[in-house]
Amino acid sequence: MGPGGRVRGNATPRRAWLRRVRRIALGLLLVLLLPTLAAAVALRVNYAGDPAQGTYTRNRDALWLGHAWVDGRKRGTDLDALVRRVRGTGIHDLYVHAGPLEHNGTLPTSAYPKATWLIDALHRALPGVRVQAWLGDKLASEGPVGLRLERPATRAAVVRSARQVLAAGFDGAHFDLEPLHSGDRHYLALLDALHHVTQAHHAPLSVAAHQIDPLPALHSVAGGLTGHPKWWSQSYFGQVARRVDQIAVMSYDTALPLQSLYGGYVAQQTSLALEVTPPSTDLLMGLPFYHEDDMGHHASAETVTAAVRGARLGLSRTDSGRTRFGVALYVDFAATEADWAAYRKGWVRRTHESRRGAGSLTESQPDSAGLASLVVLCSPVVSARWKTARHDRTEPES
Repeated sequence: MGPGGRVRGNATPRRAWLRRVRRIALGLLLVLLLPTLAAAVALRVNYAGDPAQGTYTRNRDALWLGHAWVDGRKRGTDLDALVRRVRGTGIHDLYVHAGPLEHNGTLPTSAYPKATWLIDALHRALPGVRVQAWLGDKLASEGPVGLRLERPATRAAVVRSARQVLAAGFDGAHFDLEPLHSGDRHYLALLDALHHVTQAHHAPLSVAAHQIDPLPALHSVAGGLTGHPKWWSQSYFGQVARRVDQIAVMSYDTALPLQSLYGGYVAQQTSLALEVTPPSTDLLMGLPFYHEDDMGHHASAETVTAAVRGARLGLSRTDSGRTRFGVALYVDFAATEADWAAYRKGWVRRTHESRRGAGSLTESQPDSAGLASLVVLCSPVVSARWKTARHDRTEPES
């Protein structure tokens, strides 16, 4: 009613229109929030429970080492400190950055002038530890610049580069090519050719792998929406794993904001990878030994403690007795004392087993393919962001 009892002719329609707008806005908000909340709850539940007894290092762990180890910046004192770090842990492989590869697949010998010094010294100080050449490059899969796997001449050059580092004395070849799209048949052809060479040298072929679809075909959805299909299908992951001797999942840069959510995600990724990795292949889960804070990585959430616990939970639920399993530490030049302490306490030491033991994980615990796979709805930024860690994190001068 207006002054003098007059009825405002448009008051009631305006209120009705506002109510409809509010209801629509609330509905859209719920559509966005409820799946995210469900995913968060599921991941938190996936992080619950106690790992099974004995889910500690199987002495097949790995450590990524920066380029300073082969370009002359490191000295004997640095080497002594590294040996002290590695000795007494479960580290069996050192991935030493000897590249990057040129975009045509070649590798200049000038890229690793101190390789012989490093390899010989590590063999003397750490018998049984393998020193692998870490080779990588940015692929031209999402832009005009980079290495093109579809070119046979480029793949042949990459194979020659692998033969080159093995001849230089490295114990194996570890490849990290990104961004690598799920289903890339040229990559599979390259792995077949590389494995022929490494087998002839009795050397391991190792690769860094993308994460696995938290939901079936999610890489296709992400690729269609953003042009960057971050994940691999589980089937493609299995195809890669069957062609190599060792596969290390880059299980970090998830954009998740809490340790419990990140740990639940690592548990899920561990189970998904175990389900399709053959027993003859080493499966390693990546640990974040770096502390950046940006849209794709929150250092307070992606901790070594959370990653180790997640890996142990996934191992416990899927294949607790698997021997060819470990963790891979990324990266030496960004690691802190706390990172090393968390790795030793959570994964290396055997005195911290839960009193509840293997029986603590019951059928009520969620499996890897359950609701926890809704994690993508918690972290939409990740699907639009190429995992750049290997290529644009700058190693500090020493």
